Amino acid sequence: MNPEMTPQERAAYRAFIRDNHPDRGGDPDAFVAGLARFRSGAAVSDGGPGPPDGDPDRADARYDAPIVVVADLPFPVRVAIAALRTVRRQRRSRVH
Repeated sequence: MNPEMTPQERAAYRAFIRDNHPDRGGDPDAFVAGLARFRSGAAVSDGGPGPPDGDPDRADARYDAPIVVVADLPFPVRVAIAALRTVRRQRRSRVH
């Protein structure tokens, strides 16, 4: 989202996200297409929301990267980490 959006453009952007986000039951293809319209600078008046100047070097470009799922740590490692955190927490909570 462009930080230089007018309040009306920001409201249209937020409404689009709220109504079409795939996590909220929206169509993923329509969501991607709508975001592309926002980022390309499509005017709000032509039915497509978007900032006045589409900037390819925008700050939110990192969100366009594919999602990478990281495997869980093995069970013994998770137990060791939990034990270390417990020991550290107990040491911090003691009153001297």
